[in-house]
Amino acid sequence: MPPYPFSAIVGHDRLLLALLLCAIRPEIGGVLIRGEKGTAKSTAVRGLGAILADVDGGRLVELPIGATEDRVIGSLDLQKVLGKGEHAFSPGLLATAHGGVLYVDEVNLLHDHLVDILLDAAAMGRVHVEREGVSHSHEARFVLIGTMNPEEGELRPQLLDRFGLTVEVRASRDVDVRTQVIAARLAYEADPRGFAARHADADAGLAARIADARARVSRVSLPDKELRRIAALCASFDVDGMRADLVVARTAVAHAAWRGADEVDAADIRVAAELALPHRRRRDPFDDPGLDPDVLDRALAESDPGPDDPGPDDDPDPPGGGQPDADPGAPQRDSRESSGEAAESPASGPGAQDRPSAQPGPTYRTRALRVPGVGEGAPGRRSTARNRTGAVIGPAEPGDETASGMHLFATLLKAAERAAGPGPLRPEVGDLRSAIREGREGNLVIFCVDASGSMAARDRMAAVGGAALSLLRDAYQRRDKVAVITFRGARADLLLPPTSSAHIAGRRLARFDTGGKTPLAQGLLAARDLVAREKVRDRTRRALVVLLTDGRATGGPDPLGRTRAAAAMLRAEGAAAVVVDCETGYVRLGLAAELAAELDAPVLRLDQLRAETLTAAVRAA
Repeated sequence: MPPYPFSAIVGHDRLLLALLLCAIRPEIGGVLIRGEKGTAKSTAVRGLGAILADVDGGRLVELPIGATEDRVIGSLDLQKVLGKGEHAFSPGLLATAHGGVLYVDEVNLLHDHLVDILLDAAAMGRVHVEREGVSHSHEARFVLIGTMNPEEGELRPQLLDRFGLTVEVRASRDVDVRTQVIAARLAYEADPRGFAARHADADAGLAARIADARARVSRVSLPDKELRRIAALCASFDVDGMRADLVVARTAVAHAAWRGADEVDAADIRVAAELALPHRRRRDPFDDPGLDPDVLDRALAESDPGPDDPGPDDDPDPPGGGQPDADPGAPQRDSRESSGEAAESPASGPGAQDRPSAQPGPTYRTRALRVPGVGEGAPGRRSTARNRTGAVIGPAEPGDETASGMHLFATLLKAAERAAGPGPLRPEVGDLRSAIREGREGNLVIFCVDASGSMAARDRMAAVGGAALSLLRDAYQRRDKVAVITFRGARADLLLPPTSSAHIAGRRLARFDTGGKTPLAQGLLAARDLVAREKVRDRTRRALVVLLTDGRATGGPDPLGRTRAAAAMLRAEGAAAVVVDCETGYVRLGLAAELAAELDAPVLRLDQLRAETLTAAVRAA
């Protein structure tokens, strides 16, 4: 079945333009496509791959999420080493993608060190491998494209900055556009080959235009006036480093070549800024993505060198946003894709003003929470674990499922033990010994919060809200998942399902509803159920439950007995726990300490709820 034609994609003009510009000049550094599911992200990438195959014979290479470093960059060819005694290199996916497109779906779920490797190769155009006595280098010029759904987690700011361009995509709310999308997709599904044939000329035209722009791009000049405009624009947005300036310059040159010009003007810079700056302005994981077009217009006007340095048209935003005439390869500006849409807070809507609530307190810098013991979870930056990204600490026993990669010394030692006499050492397949690697994993941190009571409860909620946001800020870089459960009245609610997206979590944690009795057992059972569900999804991700309560149970029949039973069920799931005692006043009943004993967990007072204290308590658990 032929891929869906690139020229037939409707409603994502900015996305199509970003892909085309990177195809013209891969040195831009690739495109990161952020958007909700079902918005044709993968369709657009595969369509571009088909066009580039016609331009220069390149191919589309898809990198699976579970790929190892050896699979990505290449490794020693063990068959030749063991069979013939030769030092031979087996190329990886980066070599296969040379001259084409390297596509990483759900790039936010790929481990950070692999993303670093991809971005280095995309920027340098070469891959350097130094491992196991082999030194190898080869060309790897490709268009790097990553797609992600922000609800499933964010990339670290350092990695976001390494992508040249970023595009936010969402389904159009325009009925006419949605109608066109549905009609086109149904026509493609009914007759894929016929549909592709009807758009073959348009795709061929794009391929020819890309080839022409590639030939022209080296001859496009960037006047000093426009170079100063780029520097002033990036400085006005206070972006870190110089990468933004370089990306804007390269993108502006590519856009000038795309529209057939020999010189960059202000219109090219505006288009480049819309694609290169939005993700570089996010200083905080809770910031909204996007770039306000009006703010950009003002910045462009202020960055104009002025009449003393004559240059192109003074209008920073000529008709059509400086983009070429409307055709499949010349998209028009769509401000809906560059400005974030405010989502409704879970506490908003009818009746929200009638419910007591507490807003999160101030955030602060945190130290990492550690789950005790050694896990086997997904690579992350928090608790100790055995996984494929850690450092080699020794050879593995036969059948050890946590082993990863070859332990070279142990393999050679086994071959030496088998060797009968003098002569060159010839390892065989039976001599191979795997390595044990110890690194870090990401965890699931569950805040289980008593939301009952009045002012005191709101104070507690403000404290835990600030703690949750502080931990989310840290988890943004540590590959953790975070969840929040509140219990009040007669039930427990999952306020925040497990997520790695700090931006989504920040919006969901805007308010807490408080009041009513204390159904402590329901809160513990909700935490237990959440831990159990997440085990089914990912059996290796270990959980840490942070329970904030005064230990009083006042909801339902036999609250004390039900609480003890629920604590036993949570403990049986194997989750580590910390109890934060929220009891206030001169007379303390010590109920939280009793609950901590039931959970086999350390207990802290509310005024000790700081990351330093929690870290020490968890390590001692």
